[in-house]
Amino acid sequence: MQARTRKLLKSLGCELSYGLIERTQRHFVAAYNAPGDEPEIVRDLAYGPHPRHCLDIFRRPDAENEPVLVFVHGGGYVMGDKSLPKLPFYENVGLFAANQGWIGVTINYRLAPDHMWPAGGEDVGAAIAWLRENIADYGGDPGRIIVMGQSAGAAHIATYLALPQLHPANGVGVAGAILVSGTYELSTASPNAYHLAYYGTDTTRYPDCSTIQGLVVTNVPLCFAVSELDGIDFRRQAALLVGAFGKARGDIPRIHWLPGHNHVSPVMAIGTADDTLGPLVSDFVMAVTHD
Repeated sequence: MQARTRKLLKSLGCELSYGLIERTQRHFVAAYNAPGDEPEIVRDLAYGPHPRHCLDIFRRPDAENEPVLVFVHGGGYVMGDKSLPKLPFYENVGLFAANQGWIGVTINYRLAPDHMWPAGGEDVGAAIAWLRENIADYGGDPGRIIVMGQSAGAAHIATYLALPQLHPANGVGVAGAILVSGTYELSTASPNAYHLAYYGTDTTRYPDCSTIQGLVVTNVPLCFAVSELDGIDFRRQAALLVGAFGKARGDIPRIHWLPGHNHVSPVMAIGTADDTLGPLVSDFVMAVTHD
């Protein structure tokens, strides 16, 4: 990471706020370099009945039987979008995937408080089911789908993986999952307005919403990341995750500590000179999609 970027992100601190998000966005918008060869983008394909059940596909015209990277955005369960107005986020993830020769997919999902747990996990499952049926028409390999989520997006993917009742009859349907700064053991997290909106106000039920025990037994290859400047709750979640894997498997999961980054910067940095996450994603995708 460039010294200027590190200095700025450190000055913003670790407490997640609108100010931190806006300053981080502003920095990476100025630093973003779009790929020279623009891929084809197919927008707002419906994968379910709700207006937010939609996805965008990023592909090269000659794509055929390629790995598929599906990105699930964050936003505290109550906000966020696959494409932010006048900003490169999170089309930068789809463009990154296409530039690697893969198929990129970015999705929207239903939001709290109108749609509460496990709606996000259900929507991840619905999107995967749609892609399994249709992505070959866009040059993707339905047997090589990797899902990637940040913050709430990571929590939704974890819910999908951890709850077998959300899986279709033919299996979980993904070749791997990348979870960035997620919450996995909800009962140990500090309840905030976003948790209350999505998981409900009865915190005695939160252990039932936790996913860590499902993650340690899944056969899906997993990759985790947490940032140096993540809030303390997210760093504690990463520590609990490592401990749970050690207890269940006698080993640690594939986990990365991203120096200099804050909660939102790793995904925003994709497509800039400060991209730390992109190379890790590329290594993981190659590892799980090639014999």
